Amino acid sequence: MSSQDNYESAVDGASTRVAEFDSQRRGAVHSVQHALHVTPALVPLIVLISATIVFALLLGDRFLSPFALTLILQQVQIVGIVAVAQSLVILTAGIDLSVGAIMVLSSVVMGQFTFRYGLPPELSIILGLACGTLMGFINGFLVAVLKLPPFIVTLGMWQIVLATNFLYSANETIRSQDIEAEAPILQFFGSTFRIGADEAGRGGAVFTYGVIFMLILFVIMAYVLKHTAWGRHVYAVGDDPEAAALSGVNVRGTIISVYMLAGIICAFAGWALIGRIGSVSPTSGQFANIESITAVVIGGISLFGGRGSILGTLFGALIVGVFTLGLRLAGADAQWTYLLIGVLIIAAVAVDQWIRKVSA
Repeated sequence: MSSQDNYESAVDGASTRVAEFDSQRRGAVHSVQHALHVTPALVPLIVLISATIVFALLLGDRFLSPFALTLILQQVQIVGIVAVAQSLVILTAGIDLSVGAIMVLSSVVMGQFTFRYGLPPELSIILGLACGTLMGFINGFLVAVLKLPPFIVTLGMWQIVLATNFLYSANETIRSQDIEAEAPILQFFGSTFRIGADEAGRGGAVFTYGVIFMLILFVIMAYVLKHTAWGRHVYAVGDDPEAAALSGVNVRGTIISVYMLAGIICAFAGWALIGRIGSVSPTSGQFANIESITAVVIGGISLFGGRGSILGTLFGALIVGVFTLGLRLAGADAQWTYLLIGVLIIAAVAVDQWIRKVSA
């Protein structure tokens, strides 16, 4: 064999090995993409565990104590409940900028109907839940029937509900002492109980009924979205509404039901908000809409709709809580929290775009 033949054979062998290596590399990357596509909550779960480990190493028992860990749950309970509503809307490829305003107006209705009109607080709560459901129905009707863009509809509804809230309440706050004396059920979700306390009732993990409600809500909605026909319809509408309609899905009905369910969930968040802050304040919850979108995006639910896990939203809310408490205990400036959360938001969208290529 000539030297020329030896050279060509070596080149061919090297090219084959490079092609095999590149094929293996692409195969590994595709496998990762596919795993994340099938299990979208995996990324926020990894981030949550990593952040917890880092702060645990830096802060020790100050961060790992049962009280500190359950404090994170207490801090994110309102955002978590509202984020469930936001998740449902975003899964249909929509967005709801009015969730915070609906939450606050529902809480104001509960308080005002109890103290201004003298209705039983149980009836006032029902009327507050009905108010949230009605606001959600209006959003859903405008989006599904009139075909208006969700962003524009909910932006307008945010302004309308916010103005209604201030006009109706006359910017009046109902004090915690009055609620505690006359309608303690309004503060129900703020009631606490301890697990693992000592004989003097100190230490251990501190839970509120609002935290328990949030966790149960996540579990129920995760089951509904994964194991019911309605849940599959929500994903189908978000992925491709035309194809969903051709397959027999009632697209209009599904979208309206999603916004109505989001509205009543926001109303429950309004009830939990009363328990969290102790009073009925028309100025509370100003950033709930942005915070809920943050939890949803970091949690891996695609802003393009049709993909994501609602448990990822829980992980997203907890990530924000872990960073907030961890940096506070470390004595860092609060602006570092916003900086890191901003980085996480952009990274989450970039990862979502990368994962979506697996089905492109």
